[in-house]
Amino acid sequence: MAERSFSKEVQKLKLGEGELFTGEGILAITKALLECGVGYVGGYQGAPISHLMDVLADAEEILADLDVRFEANASESAAASMLSASVHYPIRGAVTFKGPVGVNVASDALANLSSSGVTGGALIIIGEDYGEGSSIMQERSHAFAMKSQLWMLDPRPNLPSIVNAVEQGFLLSEATNTPVMLMLGIRSCHVTGSFKTQNNKRPTLSVQDASAEPRKSFSRVVLPPMSFIQEQDKIKNRWPAAQSYIQKNRLNEFFGPSNSSIGIVLQGGMYNNLIRALQRLNLSDLYGNTKIPLYVLNVAYPLINNEFLEFCNDKDAVLVIEQGQPEFIEQAFGSMLFRADSKTKLYGKDLLPMAGEYTGDILMTGVTAFLKKTAPQLLPVKNSKSFSQEKYKSFPELSGNVPPRPPGFCIGCPERPIFSAMKLVEQELGSHQITGDIGCHLFASLPPFEIGGSTMGYGLGPASNAAFDGGGEKRSISILGDGGFWHNGLSSSIGNAVFNNSDSVIVIIDNFSSAATGGQDIPSSRSENTSKSTNHPIAKAVKGVGVNWVREINNTYKVEQIRKTLNEALTTKFKGPKVIIASSECMLNRQRREKPLIARSIRAQRRIEKTLFGVDPDICTGDYACIRLSGCPSLTLKKADDPLKDDPVASIDQNCVGCGNCGEVASSAMLCPSFYRADIIVNPSKFERFWLKLRQHVICWLQTNRQRHRLSFEEYTP
Repeated sequence: MAERSFSKEVQKLKLGEGELFTGEGILAITKALLECGVGYVGGYQGAPISHLMDVLADAEEILADLDVRFEANASESAAASMLSASVHYPIRGAVTFKGPVGVNVASDALANLSSSGVTGGALIIIGEDYGEGSSIMQERSHAFAMKSQLWMLDPRPNLPSIVNAVEQGFLLSEATNTPVMLMLGIRSCHVTGSFKTQNNKRPTLSVQDASAEPRKSFSRVVLPPMSFIQEQDKIKNRWPAAQSYIQKNRLNEFFGPSNSSIGIVLQGGMYNNLIRALQRLNLSDLYGNTKIPLYVLNVAYPLINNEFLEFCNDKDAVLVIEQGQPEFIEQAFGSMLFRADSKTKLYGKDLLPMAGEYTGDILMTGVTAFLKKTAPQLLPVKNSKSFSQEKYKSFPELSGNVPPRPPGFCIGCPERPIFSAMKLVEQELGSHQITGDIGCHLFASLPPFEIGGSTMGYGLGPASNAAFDGGGEKRSISILGDGGFWHNGLSSSIGNAVFNNSDSVIVIIDNFSSAATGGQDIPSSRSENTSKSTNHPIAKAVKGVGVNWVREINNTYKVEQIRKTLNEALTTKFKGPKVIIASSECMLNRQRREKPLIARSIRAQRRIEKTLFGVDPDICTGDYACIRLSGCPSLTLKKADDPLKDDPVASIDQNCVGCGNCGEVASSAMLCPSFYRADIIVNPSKFERFWLKLRQHVICWLQTNRQRHRLSFEEYTP
């Protein structure tokens, strides 16, 4: 079950000529693909592009009606390989995945695709999440575009520009026989707006028709001597053709006055942030009418020498705004100015941070520094009526007042008890070499668990421990998620461990979906997917590649069972890989599935029973071991009512989802029995109402009787 359903929104994909589309960037991209006559679409989910895969899945019926083939690929490499359909056939194809990690995974296929070239338009939609909104290492896909000669579009973050970029991406690809990357940041993916739609187009040649008449050409096979010829073709033919097309069709944009002594060059994705910064400096209005000339690079690669030099022709200084490092664009422009013997001075990373996200505040600081050096007369006078210091003051620094909120497991997450059990085993057997894996389970490296200190890639947890798996005093432990298992782990981690007879322990966490990317279905999902094949057990797969020691735990909230199984795996005399498959449904997916059902049942006056947990403050000793071994956000502290207790006691707040992990941990760790379970009944039966009244009556009688026999001391009056 995906994180978000677009079943209603996808109906907008049917809009025709001249109608107004209003919605989110992700949906607009899909509409643009259909308007361009795309023949096939694929991809792999990952922020910030996950919702594009969800939209495509929900629109599968609409795609099928237009003879468009959709595939939810097993990995980014599989998605990029799918574009080989455009190598010999004039079919437009598009794939999407997260960048740059998706580009890393797909690099082999992309390099071969770029070398052979394409006949039909091939579009690679990259979800780039550089900056503080990212969940990965801070890198850019720009370097790969340069390395493999893939053209990269970086449109301004508004719907008309994004939709136009999709169309121009296909046209540019076909004009140059080269795959094109369309880079979309977080803001572009989720920006809302509107644009005038066109009719959807069927592909001129469907994949079904193409398969009926197969084509082949030795010139497009990446083997010597053709690979050498393909390299020359990239530089001598495709690159000049791309520059010519970009300049002729004005894919890059110019804004502002035609005459000025200064100018700013920027990536298209930076446009909104820059306009906001200029607005705060009274150098632009909300609609982009700027007083400083702007050269907006909607095509980040290749760069156009003539355009840039013409922009710099009458200018004394130019500022290059390029987010991230290295400064590929700035270096290229510097080289152009040097070779042209230009007197224009180039500014960039000397005034802006070398690394990190370029927010509005950072851009305003950089632009202000640029203007102080080159055109101080353009800076607003702070005491003038046209400038309100209060209105445009910088955002306050909050790091000293707001406590840090590192990422962590959700409330009720079924992975938390697994690591609670591992902490208990650690107390018994000592520390072990542990590696993590990409996914929610990587949060275990943070407090309170502090389990695992490295990760090398999706599905590579066990492979990361290969150096320690040759035997030793203590066996290594590796974590592998079900999403990573099907993505890359079965061959690179499990197969590798079997082949090398690794004497290690591998814990595969199965939460029934690719939970970290939004809850999409995978082969081992328990759901009944109408268009995909699910319910394929992970245990069968690992046994199929040769693992002989396999244990399955079907309820990860049973902390004691996990503890015993881990202990067995770490102490058994069996030599070879030992796999523990711990399965429980992702709590977020479970809540998304169950909450609507519960709401409908309540409205229908049907009986509903909900389990919650609490801590008895009279029993809690304030040891907090439960918090150290659980870390659930709903498990917190509160001031004790008992005047004899100075320290706060543990408490479970209203966010509890009743998973029972805290109580299980308390029991397994032999902590105090302060946890209690409460069953909340909605729409109780008549019998239950009767028993409730009877209990209340008995409790009231007992309380009154106790009060009657309690000693009382009256104030003595002489």
